[in-house]
Amino acid sequence: MQHVRIVSTGGTIASTSNEGDSGGTGDPDGETGDAAGKTPSVTGDDLVDAVPGLADEASIDVDDVCQVSGFQVTFEHAARIVNAVERAAAEGAAGVVVTHGTDTMAESAYYADLVVDAEIPVVFTGAQRPFDQLGTDGPTNLLTAVRAAAHERFRAAGGSYLAFNDRVHAARWVVKGHTSKLETFTSPTAGPIAERTPDGFRFLREPGRYSNAVPGARIDPDVRVELVMNAMGVDGRQVKRALEDADADAIVVAGTGLGNTTGELGAALEDAIERGVPVVLASRCHAGTTAGLYGGPGGGKTLRSAGAISGGDLPAWKARIRTALAVSAADDAPADVTDRVRAAFADVESIA
Repeated sequence: MQHVRIVSTGGTIASTSNEGDSGGTGDPDGETGDAAGKTPSVTGDDLVDAVPGLADEASIDVDDVCQVSGFQVTFEHAARIVNAVERAAAEGAAGVVVTHGTDTMAESAYYADLVVDAEIPVVFTGAQRPFDQLGTDGPTNLLTAVRAAAHERFRAAGGSYLAFNDRVHAARWVVKGHTSKLETFTSPTAGPIAERTPDGFRFLREPGRYSNAVPGARIDPDVRVELVMNAMGVDGRQVKRALEDADADAIVVAGTGLGNTTGELGAALEDAIERGVPVVLASRCHAGTTAGLYGGPGGGKTLRSAGAISGGDLPAWKARIRTALAVSAADDAPADVTDRVRAAFADVESIA
């Protein structure tokens, strides 16, 4: 029987009603306040106990790393998760399951795919329905994740995954597509790695680490990468403020379509590039890649000609993680920062 460690971090899968109490959990990273609502309060051991027969799937132990909702996860939390994964590998775990809030689960999974310095599978999972809600999907998702982490094909390949609603997705492509449906996670263009059937996993693609990894790297918490979204009539005020405050190390743009912006936003981005601040162009669309097709103010071709870097088919929030890692590894000289960011996105287009 394989040894699987569950790294518990909170999220909807561990959330219950806190009406009438302070919402405190005893964790300094936990949520506090008098507002009613669902907050993480259930431990990793409680999650394991809620899944009948889970102990028959693997030898399991639990590491409670933090107790936060997905929308509260920071780069520091993500680093703590990665540290816990590497610690589990060093202590002999064959695989790790991370229970996590769905809002940022795809980001943490991608971060792990990039930096985990261990050749074991890391499978993220969670729930759309809280622990104390009738019909919660947490137990089923946790069962799928443990089975994936213990499966010989995932163990042989390593890499980071997201298991949800009977499917296992590669961290490289998975995105959250619906606010509340159980089938929220998809992998546009690529599709899932595997799906769970009554007879076991049906593999649709070879498991593996599909991101261009930088094992052992971490994001410097002092690095600031602005995330700017284009939309009808958006101006360049956010970019200008970041430049005036001199606190932006890089900018990632969730452009419209192929990676385009309004003329005003485009002009502000060109100013940032001239000042030595790297600008990465992504798209706010879930599927497809960016391309330098359109000229004129704010067009993708115009911005690339000015020195903007293509984010390829990475969603903007994943592009921000990759950018932050590149900036964290760079020297202070603006040219070195830009060169490192450009190199980090050299091969992001590959589907493989």
